[in-house]
Amino acid sequence: MERNWHLWTEDFFADLPDERAAFLALSRRRDFAKNDMVFFEEDSGDSCFYVEQGIVRIFRIAPSGKEPIFFLRRRGEMFGLAEVLDSVPRKANARALTPCVLREAGRDEFEKFLSDNFGAARKVIATLGGRVRYLGEQVGNLMTCDVGTRLAKLLVYMAYEVLGDEAAWHEPAVIPVRLTQEQMAAMTGSCQQTVSDFLREMQDEGLVRVTRREVVVLHPLRLLERAEL
Repeated sequence: MERNWHLWTEDFFADLPDERAAFLALSRRRDFAKNDMVFFEEDSGDSCFYVEQGIVRIFRIAPSGKEPIFFLRRRGEMFGLAEVLDSVPRKANARALTPCVLREAGRDEFEKFLSDNFGAARKVIATLGGRVRYLGEQVGNLMTCDVGTRLAKLLVYMAYEVLGDEAAWHEPAVIPVRLTQEQMAAMTGSCQQTVSDFLREMQDEGLVRVTRREVVVLHPLRLLERAEL
């Protein structure tokens, strides 16, 4: 599973309890209902966010009106880092996919926080570097992987929250993130009908079970093998 490093994240402050306390002290709590906008593309990038609860989707609006998703930011993740460090406008939109509790830190407060906390500064550098590598792999996937493989990668990515230990990989896992087939298509560089066809194929193979309410990965390890093709 080490080859799939980009699928796994940990809480930004997992090994930094003092830094976590310092960040919470300087940031302000913001509550968002499902589908509330956190920020819009071209808004001033004068703050960053830490996800205490919920899931945020990062997306742009295509000329067709569709909203292709670039990232999902979940509990324990930071986002808005590149803009707040470079003092540039937002490059995408952010919307609460579920009810969210976020902690927002302004640019001045965040810069002082990083200057006072070397461990957190190193984590920011590692986080941004990992995201660049992830984007590079996504571009490579579009050129070298078929839609079925890209969809398998996406399903494993969405299920990773409930696959936290080795035993979990041997049991059915309900994907905690609810995305439409159109959203899955946007994330895999495909179309809704193709995604629907591959989901049906995966069901026939006994890899997943798809209902209107949820997607269940029946055999996580087998799906991971499909993702590594």
